[in-house]
Amino acid sequence: MRRPSRRRPVPLLVAAVTIPMLGTLVPQAGAQEDRSPEPAAQEETEQIRNGDFTEGTAPWWWTPTAPAAVVDGALCAEIEGDTINPWDAIVGHDGIRLQAGESYDLSFTASASAPVIVNTNVQLSIEPYTQELNERTTLSAEPVEFSYAFTSGADTETAQVAFQVGGAVDPWTFCLDDVSLRGGDPPPPYEPDTGPRVRVNQVGYLPSGPKQATVVTDAAEALPWELTDPTGTVVAEGLTVPQGIDPSSEQATHGIDFTEVTTEATGLTLSADGETSHPFDIDAGLYDTLRTDALAFFYHQRSGIEIEAEYVGADYARPAGHVGVAPNLGDIEVPCQPGVCDYTLDVSGGWYDAGDHGKYVVNGGISAAQVMGVYERALVAGDTDAVADGTLSIPEQANGVPDVLDEARWQLEFLLSMQVPEGEEHAGLVHHKIHDAAWTGLPLLPHRDPQLRELHPVSTAATLNLAAAGAQCARLFGDFDQDFADRCLTAAETAWTAAETNPIHYADPLDGIGGGAYSDDDVTDEFYWAAAELFLTTGEQTYLDVVTGSEHHGAQAFTDWGFGWAVVGPLGLLNLATVPSDLPADQLDFVRDAVVDGASRYAATAADEVYGLPYAPADHAYVWGSNSQVLNNMVVLGVAYDLTGDAEFRDAVLTGWDYLLGGNPLNISYVTGYGEHDARNQHHRFWANQLDPALPNPPPGSVAGGPNVSLDDPVAAEALAGCAPAFCYIDDIESWSTNEVTINWNAPLAWVAAFTADVAGDDGPPTEPPAGTCSVSYLVQSQWNNGFTAEVSITNLGDEPVRGWALDWTFDGDQLVTHSWNTRLVQRGATVSASDVDWNSTIGPGRSVTFGFNGSFSGTNGSPAAFTLNGDACG
Repeated sequence: MRRPSRRRPVPLLVAAVTIPMLGTLVPQAGAQEDRSPEPAAQEETEQIRNGDFTEGTAPWWWTPTAPAAVVDGALCAEIEGDTINPWDAIVGHDGIRLQAGESYDLSFTASASAPVIVNTNVQLSIEPYTQELNERTTLSAEPVEFSYAFTSGADTETAQVAFQVGGAVDPWTFCLDDVSLRGGDPPPPYEPDTGPRVRVNQVGYLPSGPKQATVVTDAAEALPWELTDPTGTVVAEGLTVPQGIDPSSEQATHGIDFTEVTTEATGLTLSADGETSHPFDIDAGLYDTLRTDALAFFYHQRSGIEIEAEYVGADYARPAGHVGVAPNLGDIEVPCQPGVCDYTLDVSGGWYDAGDHGKYVVNGGISAAQVMGVYERALVAGDTDAVADGTLSIPEQANGVPDVLDEARWQLEFLLSMQVPEGEEHAGLVHHKIHDAAWTGLPLLPHRDPQLRELHPVSTAATLNLAAAGAQCARLFGDFDQDFADRCLTAAETAWTAAETNPIHYADPLDGIGGGAYSDDDVTDEFYWAAAELFLTTGEQTYLDVVTGSEHHGAQAFTDWGFGWAVVGPLGLLNLATVPSDLPADQLDFVRDAVVDGASRYAATAADEVYGLPYAPADHAYVWGSNSQVLNNMVVLGVAYDLTGDAEFRDAVLTGWDYLLGGNPLNISYVTGYGEHDARNQHHRFWANQLDPALPNPPPGSVAGGPNVSLDDPVAAEALAGCAPAFCYIDDIESWSTNEVTINWNAPLAWVAAFTADVAGDDGPPTEPPAGTCSVSYLVQSQWNNGFTAEVSITNLGDEPVRGWALDWTFDGDQLVTHSWNTRLVQRGATVSASDVDWNSTIGPGRSVTFGFNGSFSGTNGSPAAFTLNGDACG
């Protein structure tokens, strides 16, 4: 979700920013000037981006010995004294494309606070650093325009303009403006590499799930297809189904369905119309690794702690960022922006939001909630083995707390620290965000960031994010750290009260310098989400009244657009439908029906979309972070499957994965490290190999934002003008509006990966046991006043396993189920239906499953007289 910090004409490949004797440099960045995508034919090609610094500092960079900022319209760098060589301090611009034999003109205006001579170079940015231009430029206090001409002796896309300004004894100030480098031909137009026209899930398919692929072809009639194993043996064959023009891609397509193939295999390929797909597998364990990789993302994003090679490998290890070690000013005593407050806060820790070094409460709240949701779903299902202590590679492993909660706590502690202390103005409200005073450099490791960090004003949205996430924290951490759970609940209730008192403290939409604004002028959905979480944790009627009186209480919350940091009402509905609570039975039915209705719409969308994704906004206008919208809709589908066991919902999750993992118009997996052709150059400050080969590409398990029809960054705007919606994406580190990563996109990725790994072994529709081959035991274990606890056991008396079960009965009085465990239980009137959860879906011959529930009653509490299992009587 980022704003400025970008680069040069596409598709140039920026290489290392390195100089002999200096090592890897740290370029800085900011906003970019707009340019016409097609210069007039008679104009010389401009190689410099943002040479007048009207939109910040991007894509200009500087060494740590020359920190720079825009001052009065010029880029001014404070040059350290006591440097020895000219290249000990540099201000530069990469991504220069030179052609041998072509003439170029470099011009700029520069000044110095004291008389000095600097080197003005145009050179390769990698070894052997060949100089095409090397001039000694004399500067004084008066700005002077300079102009140099040269003819290039090399063909390269990896040149740089470098002002070498080191070598002085005393510190001084270097100011630069109106930089231009003209000459050479414009770069060729960008053409995406879409690979073979047969598009598949490049990771693979579950044995029991749907298996669909797409062929891009103009053929009017059905075409033969073949599924082949690595030996060349044809495993299956059939005919494609013409599907017409796909509106998301404007492509003519055919469909292939090979769901009938259920045998596990590796290295399969599909062939049709003379094309062969990327290889893929059929395997029930495909999502086991992605479950942990998607969660490992958050340890990589931690602020305020060393990222150790023991947990991430040597390539991704780095020092702690923003802990006050020079050049960091640190997050330990962070002041407010001028005029906002007169105190400082220790807001160290937390997760860096995205590709920059900012930390945002509205992004952080939903992210922490969905990471906690990975554990809470497992807890409700009664099987936490896959999310237990020791399942993630993090420093807190083996501390007796589930690792996923340890990871969430790193963010929760930061959220708590952003609350205004008691006694201060706006006490109880929460600061909206904290980040650098200006846009952070690209690439730039966090420990090298020299900028002032600032707290931004409070907002009601941020306050309610803390109320919601804090309430969820309180109910999950009570079993592991009651003091921390109590802190979370106190902060949550304080935030709720403060938000009620200050319901319209909106974030300023113009507060976008140095970090995203994340403005939101409708917080009714935040009130709903926070009230839902506080009710689930406390059971207090006042919160339930807010929930039931909200406009967001119902299936209308599940829109075609989906949900995200600015639309959080669905989070409340999903947890009300699944988390055990004192929610009245009629309300429980209502919210579960709302979730199922919303999921039914998304499942229908997935079935209608050529590429199977459960996301189709009006006119297929994919938004910024469209992949997160797809994932959050998959979360809704997953919850509906948990509630109903309806395979339609699971299958729509799986076809959503097909889209994300390569079965899309661009034939690219949007998840790093997964698939034959995956995104590699996501927008990030320290996973920046495309800009600096000394830095790594993103680790496995991070998801790119995806197609965005708005093309909000210059790289996308120039390369993708006129793109069909699904083609509005470029795997380029400086396309921040299509290719960034964020914590609130990886959080649903982790949830859906965990869900898919859990249900991978589900074998399809339930089998019906023959009459008389099952028995049911119904036992009231305890009873008091108007309440009771009951235990129900189902025993399979037959010779074949029962896969998938639903047990129905009718109460003979006014009993109401208030809470259940080890089952999905729905009550409508006197009729009750209990169904399996993922881990107890199969009842083997001679085996039993047991579940329980609490209920209320008045009068008598008789046991049910009859039961049916999957529609047949069960004794």
